[in-house]
Formats: sequence, C-alpha cells, structure tokens
Amino acid sequence: MKKILSISLVIALLICVVPAVQAEYTGKPINAKLASEEIEGDFMTVWAKKFSDHMKEWSGGKIDINVYPYGTLGATGDINELAQMGVVEFVFSDYAWISSFVPQAQVLALNYLFPTEKVPQVLDWMVKNGDFVPLLEEKFRANGLVPLSIMYEGWQWVTSKKPILSPADMEGLKVRLMSSKLLVEDYKAYGASPTPMSYGEVYSGLQMGLIDAQVNPLFAIHSMKFYEVQDYATQLKSEPFLGIPTANKAFFDGLPKEVQEEMRNFWVNAIIPAGKWIDERNESDLAKMKKAKPELVFTTLEDEAIAEFKAKAETVYPKFKDIGGEGAEEVLETLLKDIEKAKDAVGVE
Repeated sequence: MKKILSISLVIALLICVVPAVQAEYTGKPINAKLASEEIEGDFMTVWAKKFSDHMKEWSGGKIDINVYPYGTLGATGDINELAQMGVVEFVFSDYAWISSFVPQAQVLALNYLFPTEKVPQVLDWMVKNGDFVPLLEEKFRANGLVPLSIMYEGWQWVTSKKPILSPADMEGLKVRLMSSKLLVEDYKAYGASPTPMSYGEVYSGLQMGLIDAQVNPLFAIHSMKFYEVQDYATQLKSEPFLGIPTANKAFFDGLPKEVQEEMRNFWVNAIIPAGKWIDERNESDLAKMKKAKPELVFTTLEDEAIAEFKAKAETVYPKFKDIGGEGAEEVLETLLKDIEKAKDAVGVE
C-alpha cells in the first residue's frame, strides 16, 4: 500500500513540475502576405519575419506568412490600402501613413506626449492594461483593419543642412515628413515648411534641394543613406517613431480564436525585446554614420530649447479634434490618461 501511495505521489509531483506541452495546431493551413513599410534588414521587416517564423513554428508549418519589404508591393500609402482591401492580409505601418485610412491613429504623432525614457515599457503597460488600444481598435475596425500592437522604433531625428538649436532655426525650412495632416501641423507650429513625400523619394529630394531637411529614426537615416546628403542631425526628444502591425479585419476575424490570440500575443510580448533590439541597432548605426562621415554633427537639444519646442507643439493638440476624425477628443483624452498611468506604473517622471 505504501509503494502504491509513493508511486502516486511521484506521478503527482511530476505533473506539477513538468511544463505543459503546447497543444498542436490542428486547424486548416493559412497562407497570408505581410507588406512592410521598411526595407530588408530594418525594424519592421526584421520583426515581421520574426512574426512569420513564430507562427510557422507554433502551427507546425501550417501558417505561412510571406513578408514583402518596402517597394516590392508599392509605396507606403499603397500597402495600407492593399491591407484595407484584403489584397494583403497584414501591413506593418506607422501612425502617419495609416492615418489616411484611420485618422484617429495620428494622435500618436502629437509631439511631446511620451516621456523621454522607458517608452517600450510605457507602451507595454498601455497595450496590456490601458483603455487607449481597445478604443483605437474600434476606430481601426470601422475602417476594415485590426491593430495588433504598438511598437517603439526609436526617436525621430531631424536631419538638415544647417544646425537646428531652437524653433527660430526651423523658420521656413522645407522639411520632409510622412503623410499626415497632424504631422504637418506639428512642424508648421515650429515655423517649418512641411513637405510630405514618399519614403523612396527622400534621398533624391535632399540631393536636388527640393527639401532642406527630413525626419526619420536613426536606423532609417543610416540604411537609406540620408546622412550622405545632410550635415546635421538633431534630436528634439519630441516624437518616438511608433509602428502598428495591422491585419485586414475580414481575414483576422475569420481566423480560429487560438490563432488570433497567438498573433496578438506575439506582437504584445515583442514590445520590450523589440525596443531593446532597436536601441542597440540605432546605437550601432550612429557609430557607423560617425565613422563614414566624421563631419556630420549629431545634437540632442538642451532642456531650455526643448521647452521652446514643446510650448509650440502643445498649440497643435486642440487641432487633433478636427483632424482626427470621429471621436478624436475621446481618443486623445484616453491616450493622455493611459500615458500618465503607465508612467506611474513603470516609474517614469
């Protein structure tokens, strides 16, 4: 009797300590296309491929997501339209380019909303605990799309042919921006002359003098070689570049629930590790640019100058209510509340 009890006890203990084995996906094969806003090797395409690899492994090879880097299926505006139409099942875009289809998304383009540190941790808390992302999903769904997360890709930098140390230095500057009415208002407030332009046209635009400056994160400035035709790079600490992995609504809602959950889980759980990845990548690319062009000047503005820019940026906030589409005021208020709660939760001033 004692032996039987001992064997039963051992079996019970083994059940407790052996990790649960993932149930095998038994659904139908799924084939999908994911269009990335960025070129091969840059953040969106790298993490899109990680997503593809994860889903293939998780499903035992039954879920096959083909990733198409920038330019292979059209320009940045085109791929968002393809996702809305269902020609591609996923798009990895940002708050600006997708705003033509979901105007509320450009609330993330308002300058000086986020803290200057721990942005991935703030986003992680917001996506897991906040009210903003579910509200944003309502707006996406009304336009045939489903956001799966919000990803940090580093801070935006302004590159130019003259130094920028205060808003006065922005006066009349022809600055290339992504296509977003709100971004245009942001840089108008600084005194610039904003010029929306397709990603693939920026280098030649700088080279030919059609634009004086452009705004992008460090990895893009390096990989697209914008630094070759610029003399200064300035960090305003105004705007983290945020990507939104997005699915076509009809496609996503037609997936088995377990697949939907796994897809969401991948992107949500990737926020912090992807943030670490991009910080390391940006640091590496910064070193490469300094080595390739030692005369290129990188400047992070002092607090006094940042305060000047911030005061001008805040004049744009009320304009979002007109630019941001239906429910814009609620979207902005919810985002601001979530950011404050997230800052408290992760210990940021």
